Amino acid sequence: MSEELVLCEIEDGVATLTLNDPDSLNSLSPPMVARLGHRLNELRRGDAEVRCLVITGAGRAFSSGGNLKAMNDPAMRAQITASLLQHIYHPFFRMLREFPSPLVTSVNGVAAGAGMSLALMGDIILAQRSAYFLQAFRNVGLVPDCGSSWMLPRMIGMARARELTLLGERLPAETAYEWGLINRLSEDDELPAATREIAVKIADGPLSAQTSIRRLYWGSMHNSFEEQIDLEDRFQQVAKDGPEVAEGLAAFRGKRRADFRKLSTRWRRGRSLS
Repeated sequence: MSEELVLCEIEDGVATLTLNDPDSLNSLSPPMVARLGHRLNELRRGDAEVRCLVITGAGRAFSSGGNLKAMNDPAMRAQITASLLQHIYHPFFRMLREFPSPLVTSVNGVAAGAGMSLALMGDIILAQRSAYFLQAFRNVGLVPDCGSSWMLPRMIGMARARELTLLGERLPAETAYEWGLINRLSEDDELPAATREIAVKIADGPLSAQTSIRRLYWGSMHNSFEEQIDLEDRFQQVAKDGPEVAEGLAAFRGKRRADFRKLSTRWRRGRSLS
């Protein structure tokens, strides 16, 4: 196992977390998930400005999901089905949902089981052409976890979600793109550059507004229409008095491109948009 399970690089406002256990195809072992959560906390509390978060995998996989070798141990199996989901896996996915900056997932190979759930958490999901997705749970007698049974029907419809989960068959990246499960499809050797281009474009945008956009769309998954437009109104009232709108309007008047990066993040950190 690699010494550092999750690599972290911050450049130009983009933080990239790389799952770094290629020998296990970046399986989401409890130590891996715990380290991911630790990295997220570091990013939220650190001094570096994170305007976009990217998650990808080292080697030839994004993530193969849960560590099935550990399931051979009855004691570990009991722990996984009880305390680990409640205390490690699901808290991490909640933490990822609440992360303020937009999330890009860059799927560089297999995304299976909980690894598929992690890939689907992206606000923008990119995949290389040779990648594939797999709801692997039924193949070992388990049921979906880490939010996939909630996300899939909302992303591709109930019929396709049930099919993927009940049959446990590979979903090629090209089909995932055709179904609207992912946003962009790249040639294998072009995925890093394509991911970087998207991430920098997001990082150049209005950070506070994009934080609110992220929360609006997460809210829309369960809000009624009336609840959603009330949420839009609440967020808009905060946004309209902020420096990002002032910069955007000044750029419009001056016929120039808005420079949102020059604005302090103190305004964003000092207000709650939840």
